[in-house]
Amino acid sequence: MRIMGLDYGDKTIGVAVSDEFGWTAQGMEVIRRKTEALDMERLQELMKQYDVAEIVVGLPKNMNATIGPRGEMCMAYAQTLRDLMGVPVHLWDERLTTVSAERTLLEADVSRKKRKLVIDKLAAVFILQNYLDFKTKR
Repeated sequence: MRIMGLDYGDKTIGVAVSDEFGWTAQGMEVIRRKTEALDMERLQELMKQYDVAEIVVGLPKNMNATIGPRGEMCMAYAQTLRDLMGVPVHLWDERLTTVSAERTLLEADVSRKKRKLVIDKLAAVFILQNYLDFKTKR
């Protein structure tokens, strides 16, 4: 059983999936958001394809650890996933994951155009990998 990591945004959802042992996260795709029904349908397809048993959704917190409007939207989205997918859904602090993803892509000398295409997927990888590392250390 694998764990899926999601970087939920207004226009896209970055998707990452763990290996079967729950050690490493791999970026899968970026879902271009259309409607909630289509987004959920695609996520269900990915869950079935990769035998996903849990989901981790990035929770954007302010630097002082408070939760703003964007965080509240992610919390509501996580609840929708719980209701529709029937698997455990965890929220994970995603502060600076997009910054880390951007830095990684810059260091790899990825063009601005290509960075825009993969930044959300890489952010999902960082969210999921941080969660997996936490679970392993526990």
